[in-house]
Amino acid sequence: QTKGKGRLGRSWKSKSGDGIWMSLIIKPKIEPYKTPFLTLVAGASIIKALDNLGVDVSIKWPNDIILNHKKICGILTELSAEMERVNYIVMGIGINVKTLEFPEEIKEKATSLYKEGYKLSRVDIVRQFCIEFEKLYKAYILDGNKDSTLEICKKYSAIIGNHVYLIKNNKKELVECIDINENGNLIIKENNGEIKEILSGEVSIRGVKGYV
Repeated sequence: QTKGKGRLGRSWKSKSGDGIWMSLIIKPKIEPYKTPFLTLVAGASIIKALDNLGVDVSIKWPNDIILNHKKICGILTELSAEMERVNYIVMGIGINVKTLEFPEEIKEKATSLYKEGYKLSRVDIVRQFCIEFEKLYKAYILDGNKDSTLEICKKYSAIIGNHVYLIKNNKKELVECIDINENGNLIIKENNGEIKEILSGEVSIRGVKGYV
């Protein structure tokens, strides 16, 4: 990898040897409209992998992995598809493992496993991720089963039951996160009591007192 990237063309600090910077190419036989759920599958797999290794992590919907209120992992899913067929999906995953210094603009919201006291092997993390991803991926693609993924995303959620800011088009709204529905979309309550469903990719989410 020569240059890491995140959502909306943002850069991702990915110094060689510091972390896990990997991409999976998958070719699921599903309709394109079903592919956004795979981002939750990847997030749930990372959560389970790190939990198996003793790391106390949570997930900020839909796919930011959080440790001590800061981000340690991001997932970027890119799709090539036709109207009724997926050609392939590239799922990029960046996990900050050994990074100790972060640029000024992100040091208040980013951290790493080493910085938080977890001295883990990158090989062990990737191995655990692959084991967990295969289980959740097959359950969804072969059987249409979302239950295990949703259970993990809810159990380890950093935002369900909390107030957060929804940010869209530079507008910020304080809402309460209620649940994640069967499609993997976030259910929120606005200040006026109205319940809404939020699609991943529509908005950014920030905590009231920090990143989350």
